[in-house]
Amino acid sequence: MRRIWGFISVTVTVGALAGTGLGLTAPSAQAADFYTPPAHFASAPGSIIRSEPSPLLLQVPGIPNQWPGTAKRIMYTSTYQDGSPAPVTGTVVEPTAPWRGKGPRPTVVLGPGTVGQGDQCAGSKLMNFPLAIDPAKPSIAVNYTAPDMYLLLINGVRVAITDYIGMGTPGVHTYVNRAESGHAMLDAARAALKVAGAPADAPVAFSGYSQGGGAAASAAELASTYAPNLNVRATYAGAPPADLSKVIDKIDGSFIAGGIGYAINGLEARYPKLKTIVDRETNPNGRAALRRLSTQCIGDTGLTFGFQHTSAWTRTGEPLSAIVARYPDAKQVIDEQRIGRLKPNAPVLLEGGINDDVIPYGQVDQLYRDWRAQGADVALVTNTIPPIFPGLVVNHALPMVTTLLPATNFLLTQLNR
Repeated sequence: MRRIWGFISVTVTVGALAGTGLGLTAPSAQAADFYTPPAHFASAPGSIIRSEPSPLLLQVPGIPNQWPGTAKRIMYTSTYQDGSPAPVTGTVVEPTAPWRGKGPRPTVVLGPGTVGQGDQCAGSKLMNFPLAIDPAKPSIAVNYTAPDMYLLLINGVRVAITDYIGMGTPGVHTYVNRAESGHAMLDAARAALKVAGAPADAPVAFSGYSQGGGAAASAAELASTYAPNLNVRATYAGAPPADLSKVIDKIDGSFIAGGIGYAINGLEARYPKLKTIVDRETNPNGRAALRRLSTQCIGDTGLTFGFQHTSAWTRTGEPLSAIVARYPDAKQVIDEQRIGRLKPNAPVLLEGGINDDVIPYGQVDQLYRDWRAQGADVALVTNTIPPIFPGLVVNHALPMVTTLLPATNFLLTQLNR
């Protein structure tokens, strides 16, 4: 397998990078108007609605940029699950390093992992500092895409990062909505090619972990029907929540139990029948929790709802998974988010951890088997790190780090074919 160019320097840099850039700041107020879409905008998926320069990690005006690229914050057109146009924001970073592989410079779209549901959590607001504390809310926002981005940039790969639908822009962020997550990723690729003036058929790939893994996997299997003109070469999907019916129980009672609320809030926004069920079955405490979660970032959620059980949110004392199981309409909503029923049109690398305490390994393995049964070119990396403080999400976070270099190597190899 072809080695990553500059592999040794990459390894050293990632370690150094992890310890830099932890700034304490309120989310930037200058971008407030940027995130309000115009009354009328181009409806074609991937259209650029607006763009502006965006500072990167610790970049200060007047000081030479220490990052191997220049960034633009963009608003682009994607599609809601009903087919209507949706304004989405994100960031496109053009590398200063040349692309030394075959063909035109490729683009990798990064799907962020779980950052929250409040607008202040949008990654494009946190490109200058990966950590922001807003004491007025209060809120703790974090952006952890820097290592992935850096590895790609130093190899001459253009990077696009989506904020997803409803993150920063009006409306609720539709967390783990299969169609809207995939659309946002695919249209970020289209938008990145346009804003860079790149050929429309330049190679693209998708990458993400956890929520981002689900978004990348959705993009992989939706590409052939939703964006058939994209030249998709590869997808890396780490710990994808491919089957929410299996994920809900795993998260319940963990440090990020509130993530269940993100999913409920996002799905309610698109499925009125689910909202009716949730309103009927939740108690005042549960309804208040869901409202609060809709404005939080993951740091806030861990501190507020960590290790709680959703049984405290329901009028019967059942966990939310049991409520879903009792209602056919609710089961159908969850089932519609299932990834694995369509065939990816390019090679995919999946990762799952045997002891992952957030994303069950079994449903990652099932996604692998579902795609293999359809003839897809898919491989699965199984992480065997032993249990470390189950429920603290250590066994979910560590595989993200250990698979970073192999996943990047996989993407670069496929993009260079």
